[in-house]
Amino acid sequence: MSAAIVLTPTPTDGFHTQTSSLQEATEKLIKTHVPPGGTSQVELQKRYHFEFLLRNLRQGFPERYTSQDASQPWLIYWTLHGFSLLGAGLDDLTKKRSIETLLALQHPEGGFSGGPGQAAHLLPTYAAVCAFAIVGRPGAGGGWELIDRQKMYRFFMSLKQPDGSFLVSHHGEVDVRGIYCLLVVATLLNLLTPELLAGVPDFLATCQTYEGGFGNASFPGWAFEADDPESEKPSTASFDPTAPRPPLGEAHGGYTFCATASWVILQSYIEQHYARPGVSSAASLPLRPEINTRGLLRWCTQMQGLPIELGGFRGRTNKLVDGCYSWWVGGCVVLVEALLGVGVLRDSPTEGDGGEEEGHKAWDDVDDSLFDRKALQEYILCAGQHPAGGLRDKPPKPADAYHTLYCAAGLSAAQHRVVPSDTRRHAVISAWNPVQARAHDGTGVVSAASDAEREKLDVLRRETCAHVLSWTEEEGTALYVGGSANRVNATHPVFNLTVTHSDAMMAYFYGQTFPSRLPTRPKA
Repeated sequence: MSAAIVLTPTPTDGFHTQTSSLQEATEKLIKTHVPPGGTSQVELQKRYHFEFLLRNLRQGFPERYTSQDASQPWLIYWTLHGFSLLGAGLDDLTKKRSIETLLALQHPEGGFSGGPGQAAHLLPTYAAVCAFAIVGRPGAGGGWELIDRQKMYRFFMSLKQPDGSFLVSHHGEVDVRGIYCLLVVATLLNLLTPELLAGVPDFLATCQTYEGGFGNASFPGWAFEADDPESEKPSTASFDPTAPRPPLGEAHGGYTFCATASWVILQSYIEQHYARPGVSSAASLPLRPEINTRGLLRWCTQMQGLPIELGGFRGRTNKLVDGCYSWWVGGCVVLVEALLGVGVLRDSPTEGDGGEEEGHKAWDDVDDSLFDRKALQEYILCAGQHPAGGLRDKPPKPADAYHTLYCAAGLSAAQHRVVPSDTRRHAVISAWNPVQARAHDGTGVVSAASDAEREKLDVLRRETCAHVLSWTEEEGTALYVGGSANRVNATHPVFNLTVTHSDAMMAYFYGQTFPSRLPTRPKA
């Protein structure tokens, strides 16, 4: 951002409200954080952020974190993945202590709880498993072998609702964040089954709002009158997943990311278990649910702030920009791009397509990102960094573990173009060993399945793994505001783990040897 650019305030209708006054004050404050010489020399204070994370890890979190007592796996994950993004390695003692703490939070009936003696919950289960991906390893003391996957699968199935949704915990609520957490864990740990995923796409599609983003859930009794506790008369009507169900709440950045990432994970299941409109099928398959992908893209891109807000993202319409939405919304744009086919690395054209290939070469260096990557980096670097270390919502707020991770993850999404690669996908499929994947099944249901069911399960796991493992950083597309010294590591757009960590965990739990991501060098 050049110092010569005029930062024009957001237009108003002249009628001042508390909302407009707060917006105006925020813009004035953010404007003061733009360096006099522009942003070309702005620096990511990696050392301060590293020390902030290290203080929390070694000295313990400040008193104000007592409200996070039920989020202890999250505090561990935010800290550990923050180190990963900043490029800081972890010593063996830190890994050992992390593994021991996480195992102490594993619930005896499956899943992980937010604190000792608390109920199992889908959200801390995701955080714990992602933390295990970072610090764990195969073998004695590595923690991975002590994750009780069969109990976890039974825990997941005990939360499943007739409409395809999941409670976040026993006696808890339905929430798309819980669905995302469950799907990520099931994908990483080899727990995917058709019975687990049944109805999930139908439910997710009902959570999209008129704005294009997603709310947290949809009205449960709308299309399933027989289970509606508010219904005054008995009903014999059966559940119709295609019936319209009003979403609960307005579109929100966190819900939108979780619903969209879930939709990405489910693509292989949708292809296998639903029929496309207008396409005849030998099997009697239900019509595949659809989401308004272009409406979703429009909502996400409209959440990016104006230049006077330095291009930060807000999480809801008419709200203030907030650093954490750099990931929840900025990272979501990356997922929507993939659903639309934007930036996907397709296989090389076959012979005879040379003319078209030559015609596209001139566009190889064009950034086809659908959000302003440079502006988002400017917001994080100028307004998101706390002078004492750590990252934050916006000035003058303090830094915290949550914002430190999601600002760093948003910075990663803006710096790196991580996209699906057909070449990588085909390489994973070619190397796939179905016998090993079946032998490493964590659900305990494969042995009881018929041959036809096992074959479908093999296809589901192979195709889902190949899909999520195909995400690759596109060469030559990195963008570093302030120079390459500000670089953070790339993070997986679906899991929010480095691909090194997600690849290693999936290789172990599926019993696979995936092709190396490193380019092969010719022998001397």
